[in-house]
Amino acid sequence: MDSASFDRPPTRSRAPLSGTARHGLKIVIVGGFGVGKTTMVRSVSEIRPLNTEETMTRAGQDIDDPRGVPGKSTTTVAFDFGRISVAADTVLYLFGAPGQERFWFLWDRLFTGALGAVVLVDQRRIGDCWYAVDRLEHQGTPFIVARNDFGGPPHASAAVREALDLDPGVPLVDCDARSRESSKRVLITLVEHLQTLPTIAEAAP
Repeated sequence: MDSASFDRPPTRSRAPLSGTARHGLKIVIVGGFGVGKTTMVRSVSEIRPLNTEETMTRAGQDIDDPRGVPGKSTTTVAFDFGRISVAADTVLYLFGAPGQERFWFLWDRLFTGALGAVVLVDQRRIGDCWYAVDRLEHQGTPFIVARNDFGGPPHASAAVREALDLDPGVPLVDCDARSRESSKRVLITLVEHLQTLPTIAEAAP
């Protein structure tokens, strides 16, 4: 997919939808608590993203486990929303799902109408993404897996695939959710993956 003309992000307050856009795809970004879903939506969105973050309080410490994400002070309580054009005629509408178990009941609603999903993984806490993979497979929603860079030596791709029991056809990529270009490459990989799936390709206008 050629995205050379979309390398520079527009001013977020002046990012009207292109008149050439013909395909609008709903994409969900899921994963465990604190894996970078909000960060990815914020970094890549060409409009000012909608965030539903709230400050984490002492009362929530008995519900959400922050031990794997030191320094995290806010958390998504509904969903994040952003938009990005990945080609002249293709626009992605991004929905970042909350990662805490107490908000998982929202996921099935977010998956409704979604053409595909990105599962963000912190390789230090791979098990936290098991539920996301399970729900997507149960819903029949195509997805790719993206390892977010939190520093430290990366696990071998084969080890991550085995840990998540990924189908060989599911793409696994590395990314830095803080980087617009890195996050955009993840989304382009997802779109290209969707284009290889017969049911998606047949449904495309």
